[in-house]
Amino acid sequence: MKMFLATFGVLLAVSPALGQTQRLTLDHYMDMESVADPQISPDGSRIVYTRGWVDKLNDSRESSLWIMNADGSRNRHLIDGGGAQWSPDGERILFTGRGEPSGSQIFVRWMDDEGATTQITRLENGPSSARWSPDGRWIAFTSRVNDRADFAGVELPGRPDGASWTADPKVVERPAYKRDRQGYVDTGWTHVFVVPADGGTARQLTDGDWNHSGISWSPDGTEIYLNSYRAPDADRPENWQESEIYAVAVATGETRRLTDRRGPDGGAVPSPDGALVAYTAGDEHRDTYRNSKIYVMNRDGSGPRAISGDYDRQVGPMSWALDGSGLYFNVSRDGYRQLHFASLDGGVSTMTEGKQLFSLSSFARDGTAVGTIASAHEPGDLYRFSLSNPDRVTRLTEVNSDVLHGLTLGEVEEIWYASTDGFQIQGWVVKPPDFDPTREYPLMLVIHGGPHGMYNGGFNYAFQDHASNDYVVLYTNPRGSTGYGTEFANAINHDYPGADFPDLMSGVDELLDRGYIDEDNLFLYGCSGGGILTTYIVGNTDRFRAASANCPIVNWMSAMGTSDAIGYLHTFETPFWEDATEWIDRSSIFYVENVTTPTMLMTGEKDLRTPMSQTEEFYQALQYRGVPTVMVRFQEEWHGTSSKPSNFLRTQLYLRKWFEKWGTHAASMTTQEDAP
Repeated sequence: MKMFLATFGVLLAVSPALGQTQRLTLDHYMDMESVADPQISPDGSRIVYTRGWVDKLNDSRESSLWIMNADGSRNRHLIDGGGAQWSPDGERILFTGRGEPSGSQIFVRWMDDEGATTQITRLENGPSSARWSPDGRWIAFTSRVNDRADFAGVELPGRPDGASWTADPKVVERPAYKRDRQGYVDTGWTHVFVVPADGGTARQLTDGDWNHSGISWSPDGTEIYLNSYRAPDADRPENWQESEIYAVAVATGETRRLTDRRGPDGGAVPSPDGALVAYTAGDEHRDTYRNSKIYVMNRDGSGPRAISGDYDRQVGPMSWALDGSGLYFNVSRDGYRQLHFASLDGGVSTMTEGKQLFSLSSFARDGTAVGTIASAHEPGDLYRFSLSNPDRVTRLTEVNSDVLHGLTLGEVEEIWYASTDGFQIQGWVVKPPDFDPTREYPLMLVIHGGPHGMYNGGFNYAFQDHASNDYVVLYTNPRGSTGYGTEFANAINHDYPGADFPDLMSGVDELLDRGYIDEDNLFLYGCSGGGILTTYIVGNTDRFRAASANCPIVNWMSAMGTSDAIGYLHTFETPFWEDATEWIDRSSIFYVENVTTPTMLMTGEKDLRTPMSQTEEFYQALQYRGVPTVMVRFQEEWHGTSSKPSNFLRTQLYLRKWFEKWGTHAASMTTQEDAP
């Protein structure tokens, strides 16, 4: 596998035009495709997967289901939709797609030559987490059930017949009443349903003023395991970490609680024989971040025990081994992603290795598995392998080989460097094609969001596009990043932004010491947590020529009252109405008097996570002080600036336009228009 990937990277660098370098451009972006969620049939003979592309006419990202034989042959379009799952007997698939009356609905397609397809649900609110019952007769799913606020509804006097009056107000009475990408969600709760697999009326299994998620069937089909916290005041801020595992009887809807601890429990999956239930759990804490442990318990909830030992990384969704000896799961750690195995005997082992993003998706009864692999010059494709030897893989797709053929991509170099307090920081440098180490290049420092997130060494179109425009791009995982253990991620506890500042500056210094960076043309940007850090950095140093703070929070006090994340309050020692000292220290708006760096702000107008009002606060303060600034308000965007394909293009172009406006590097650079 490693030899093949390295060879493919070399092929990308070969130019077909007499040694002339062909570079990646934004035009190529609109032709890129993606592959995801491959599902292999129970007998291991066929694979269904989701293939995504850009709809250029409608400015959207679309997907459809494709099917191939397990050896990669007969790869062809199957039907529009996504989220396919094979029935236990392999004769049907369920999937979701657009249906009646509107939005996403569940469909079932027979996988014979006729290919008959039936719409199974007709929901007002779309389904999530659809799952086949073990006998294939039922499909379980979750969906939101509309509700009405208790303090709602008044009778208005004097309304004439046929009058057109203003609609009733929306009455809000719950702590969490809005959510980014969904809007205002105060009324309604998410419940579990079952519906006959050949169509019919969905039956609601759970009830009450609680949300339910993470469903899985017991092997005998009598129960469904789920996550919830079915307690009074469950959605109060003080219960933000709380979740328990429950079992609901399919026949009666009777619900029993299996776990009982303060802290998050979830992700329940029963063993093949149904005797055990595996799940992830953690204790209640006051830290900003902790990794969970893997537990197993008996089916009745007794005998819980941790099996992951001292393993300190966050695990992905788990799948039991066919013989019930343990669980497979993907883990993002140290900048890459690998397949891991937790044994019932205790301990976690790593099953794959290399500078790759390896993801197991599904496996057949004979242990044949499918997943995706991506790397620095590989956006991601489908691979087949055996669970007994997952490092030996067979590639099944090359969906972007046509787009990337003949293009020279920038070299991606992994680096490690020392920061303060003894921390070692991992990062990557993307260099321009035809990189010349004797030349000085402008630098873009890019900061990830979260802050509990992790950049990786995989293919990144945005960074490659910047590099093709002759920028060196530096992206790193400062303290607070996940993938390096709880201590590293929690090192910013009650000190964010701020504690991670030296990690970023040390990365810039590391590159300056190499001699190929123009120290007069240093640029900076980030979104969300990266936008927060960008505003903090320009308030604490003037070393950058220009910056762009995308979707930031600049005032934690006002953000707590306007964001959809009421849990921000828990990242501070005390509420600001008791003591505002920490809130002021961590809010960039209070450093604005120090800002001299030209700073652009870019935010989606529908953003509820880092609301537009936060951008406006910083923008108006900079305007008042006379610091060069511009505010770019993205249309049809929630949190982030790139969910629409055209907005991704705009993000890239506005960034470079701002940096070229304030830098001195533009005249000597190869521009997008000048590139061959």
